[in-house]
Amino acid sequence: MHLTGLLAGVFVALLSASAAPWLSPSSLAASPDGKTLFIAASTANEVLVFDVASGQVRRRLTMPAAPAGLVVSADGKRLYVTCAEPSSKVAVVDTARHGIVDTLTAGHTAMGPVLSPDGKTLFVLNRFNDDVSVIDLATKKQVRRIRVQREPTTAAISKDGQFLLVANHLHNGRADVDDAAAAISVIDAAAGKVVKELRLPAGSGALNDIRISPDGKYAFVTHILARTQVPTTQLDRGWINNNAGTVIDVARMRIVNTVLLDDPGAGAANPWGVAWSADSRTLLITHAGSHEVSIVDFAALLRKLAQVPAAEGVKEAEFVAASRVQADVPNDFSFLAGVRKRVALPEGDRGPRPVAVIGTKAYLGNYFSDTLSVMDWAAPVQFVESVRLGPKPDMTVVRQGEFYFHDATLCFQQWQSCSSCHPGGARTDALNWDLLNDGMNNPKNNRSLLLAHRTPPAMSLGVRESAEVAVRAGIKYILFTVQPGDVATALDEYLKSLQPVPSPHLEKGKLSPAALRGKELFDNQEVGCAACHPTPLFTNLKEYDTGTQGRFDKAKDRFDTPTLIEVWRTAPYLHDGSAATMRDVLTVKNPKDQHGKTSHLTPRQIEDLAEYVLSQ
Repeated sequence: MHLTGLLAGVFVALLSASAAPWLSPSSLAASPDGKTLFIAASTANEVLVFDVASGQVRRRLTMPAAPAGLVVSADGKRLYVTCAEPSSKVAVVDTARHGIVDTLTAGHTAMGPVLSPDGKTLFVLNRFNDDVSVIDLATKKQVRRIRVQREPTTAAISKDGQFLLVANHLHNGRADVDDAAAAISVIDAAAGKVVKELRLPAGSGALNDIRISPDGKYAFVTHILARTQVPTTQLDRGWINNNAGTVIDVARMRIVNTVLLDDPGAGAANPWGVAWSADSRTLLITHAGSHEVSIVDFAALLRKLAQVPAAEGVKEAEFVAASRVQADVPNDFSFLAGVRKRVALPEGDRGPRPVAVIGTKAYLGNYFSDTLSVMDWAAPVQFVESVRLGPKPDMTVVRQGEFYFHDATLCFQQWQSCSSCHPGGARTDALNWDLLNDGMNNPKNNRSLLLAHRTPPAMSLGVRESAEVAVRAGIKYILFTVQPGDVATALDEYLKSLQPVPSPHLEKGKLSPAALRGKELFDNQEVGCAACHPTPLFTNLKEYDTGTQGRFDKAKDRFDTPTLIEVWRTAPYLHDGSAATMRDVLTVKNPKDQHGKTSHLTPRQIEDLAEYVLSQ
């Protein structure tokens, strides 16, 4: 049994809370006998050994880096811990001796470990390499790397071990299209390759957990469902973001449907962890932004989904909820009525992410309060007990700001938090949004908030003079509330504390030979890249006509010069997300050499230049 949680922006959490005594539980794994719960304390670089019977932490195991995922062997003798860093390790823990007995090599920001049913193979997701390591546990060697779409963060394996379902955190490709959405990569474990992509509904992103039911029949994945096709003029009824989950038929390897986890007047923000009851009839989902847990009668949900016809006239409609046909379900706030119960956590339990089920007890790891919420999910009335995992540390302004950034109770009807559009540690959802700050009907690609306070102005057209102004405008016009001044101040301090993650394009922390050749081109006055993107911030903070105006832009539009730091992480590119790759930025999107003179460069030089830029 394994229950892995997503450690969003692990380096951000570590660096912004350096030397802080916070634990930040991000992943849970129960021993097969149900007596022990292992807890990944991501900002403490520890794994906690929690005794279920006594309700106490018995041991704290020091890890070589931030633990980002846990999985226990079927016999309970080994615990595998992915320790996330640019050159990640998997710590192999002897659960009887409570010590690390071996380490395995993985890629950049390893997370989401999954064991094959026979216990012979360990799959590890290398988030920023966009691939999966396949490790033979007999030889302790990596036998292959399997490329997936983008930022794999969580995975689950079919009961027969044939297929690995990998959830990609973000969509991969241009954003100026109607169907930008993340996907589930289906890997044939024996063949070692992706054999299918299960594309989620348009606007889907921030995939945080995927679990297959114990009977092996269904999988469920949590995600945001962004409504990017309309201007952000209001928030009611999930006008900007909905919070959703998608049901997958494992045998047929197809999507059954997507259901909304929100109610009409109350968002269930930032769905995160997933866990199943042993009989596969009940599903538990944590809501990290609204500090709740949903208890879903999954058997009843399946019956309800089966009652909805595929199309008008296919069969006599049984009018369940408001859905007349299956395509209506992802827009139906009433669909879970009668099959789901929402349970609010105690005031002291904030930011539930991972969830584990032992019998009829559910254990929720609360990232921002260092507590476990414990409840009997099968009881007629749920009483939630809060268990503290360690001494309560003092709240620094940076940690407070990080909490506010992920807290949807700051939002009108708690539809979303700042992290709904800026997941992964205040980065980007890679989608285009039609915000009102520069007019309507001119969508812009979302930008990472890394270094935003050091690189004014804010927004692609520079309509906010600083990040401080943008933060306060976001509270008013995106969260649609008014907050005390110290909320915005704390958010500022959190965003200022963010540090860049080393690029996966680096080789042992240094520029590759190709990147070194690209640096010469970048610095060349004739090419001209360094003139607008000088070190150390790789921006001169000026605005230009870069010749990239699209059909929604004005001819007079001038675009802010963005920093290139961590640009490897922020595709698609340009103000409208119309360039899927850096190569596209330098070629098809630069026909008149208006943002760097690149038309005379050879294909190899273009690749070298792109490699250097992506190494920042």
